[in-house]
Amino acid sequence: MSNPEYLSPQGRGLLDRRGFLGTAGRSAAGLGLAALLDGDGLLSAETPQGSVPDRTLVDPKQPYAPRDPHFEVPAKQVLVIYLPGAVSHVDTFDYKPTLFKHHGKKPPGLPAVTFEGPSGNLAKPFWDFSPRGESGKMVSDLLPHLGEMVDDFCFFHSLKTDTSAHPQGENFMNTGFTMEGFPSFGAWVTYALGSENQDLPAFVAINDPRGLARSGKNNFGNGFLPAAFQGTDFNAKSPPQNLRRPQGLSVDADRRTIELLQRLNASHLENYPGDANLAGRIASYELAGRMQTSVPEVMDLSSESQSTLMSYGVEQGSDLHREYAKNCIVARRLIEKGVRVVQLFNGSDPSGGNGITNWDSHSNILETHAMQAEIMDQPTAALIADMKQRGLLENTLVVWATEFGRMPFLQANGTGRDHNPGAFTCFLAGAGVKKGFSYGESDEFGFKAAVDETTVYDFNATLLHLMGFDHEKLTYYHNGLERRLTNVHGHVVRDVLL
Repeated sequence: MSNPEYLSPQGRGLLDRRGFLGTAGRSAAGLGLAALLDGDGLLSAETPQGSVPDRTLVDPKQPYAPRDPHFEVPAKQVLVIYLPGAVSHVDTFDYKPTLFKHHGKKPPGLPAVTFEGPSGNLAKPFWDFSPRGESGKMVSDLLPHLGEMVDDFCFFHSLKTDTSAHPQGENFMNTGFTMEGFPSFGAWVTYALGSENQDLPAFVAINDPRGLARSGKNNFGNGFLPAAFQGTDFNAKSPPQNLRRPQGLSVDADRRTIELLQRLNASHLENYPGDANLAGRIASYELAGRMQTSVPEVMDLSSESQSTLMSYGVEQGSDLHREYAKNCIVARRLIEKGVRVVQLFNGSDPSGGNGITNWDSHSNILETHAMQAEIMDQPTAALIADMKQRGLLENTLVVWATEFGRMPFLQANGTGRDHNPGAFTCFLAGAGVKKGFSYGESDEFGFKAAVDETTVYDFNATLLHLMGFDHEKLTYYHNGLERRLTNVHGHVVRDVLL
C-alpha cells in the first residue's frame, strides 16, 4: 500500500504493532459488514465497463430474463452437437496423404505404448477421401451428408486437450475443467444471457436415446452457478416427466390450481425477502407449470412435412438413426422457439451393457465408427441445412465437437485406434464464423497439432466471444475466486471470425 498511514515510522512499508492492530480491526469489521450485506442480497459491487452483471444483479425471481452481452454479435443462440467417445479426425475431416504412403510402417518418433497399451503400425484412413463443395475440402466417405455441406463449416484442425481419458475429456471440453463440479458452457451462456422464451427452459440437453454420456449431467450441469442454469434433460423418446395433467383434472381446474399456487408462493416469498434460493425454486416450479403446454407442442412432430421427415431420416435407417433424427428435429424446434442453448448428444456411456454406444473405437473401427456415422451423419446434416433454409443460422452458432481425436496408428489388436489428446478436429457453423474455412493443421500423420495449436481454453474463449462475451470478464465468485469457463487461460481465435 502506498498510503503513508500504513507505513512504519521509518517509511519502509512495514506495519508497527499499533498500525497492524488498527488495520486488522478495520478489515475484520469490513468483512463482517460485507457478509451481512451479501446475506441480505444488498451487496452489489461495481462491475467493469461492459462486464456482465454479477450474480446479485441476476433477479432470482426471473433467472431467465434476457440480459445484454458485453458487445453486440450476430449469435443470439447456440446449438452444441456433442459426440462422446472421440471421433477419429484422420478418418473423417483431417486428410493425411502421408498415412497412405507409410501405411503398415512404424516410423521413429511415434510412441510404442499409448493409453490402452502397445501400439501397432500406421494405418491409412478406413474410408476413402474425396474433395467436397466449391472449397474442395477433402472429407471421408464415412460422412457423405456432412461432406456435402463443408462450404458452410469452419474447421479447427489443430485442437489439443489436457487429458486422454473420456470422463475427464468430456468435462474439459464442456466445462473447461477435467474435474467435476464446474459449470458447463451452456450454463455459463444462460447465466449471462437469460432467455427470450419464458415458457421453455433457457438450456435444454437432448441426450442420446441410449442414455447419458460418461460424465452424465456434468456435461450440462450448473456447477456452482444457481441451479436455474442447469440444462433440462429430455429427448424425443423420453420427454420431461410429470408435465401431463392428471387424469380427471379439467383444464380449468388445473389453471385455477396453478393460480392458487402462484399466490401462495408469492405470499411465502414476502416472508423471506432476499432469499435467492427460495425465489429460484419458485421460478423453477412456475416454469414447470408453463412447460405443461409449451413442451408437448415442441415435441409433437405431426405438423412436420413429409419432405422434412424424409430429409432427416425419421422413417428410414436403424432404430437409433430414426430416434436421433427425431432429436434433431426437436433441437431445431427449440431453437425456433427461442431457447438460448440446445445441446444435442450423439453417443452415451458404454457401461450400460447395450453394445456400441459411442465413437470409442479401440477395436474394429470399421464397425464402431460406421455404426455411429449411420446414426449421426444424415440427421445432423439435415438439421444444419434446415436451420440454414429457415434463416436460423443468421443468429445461431452451431458447434460440432468431441473430446479428443484418435491415433494415426493402430493398436496392437490391428483393428482399432487409441485415444489421441494431441490433435483432433471440431467445426463451427452459423452466426459470426467464416464459411468453407479451415484453421490450423496437425502434423503429417495427424499425431500432434503442428500449425496454430489451439487449446480447449482457446476454443471456449472463441465460443464465448462469438456469443458476445469477453471470456476474462464473464466470471462468478465462488470459494474465494472469480471463476470463469477458461480458468486463467485462453485466447480468442480471431482468424475464424467474420
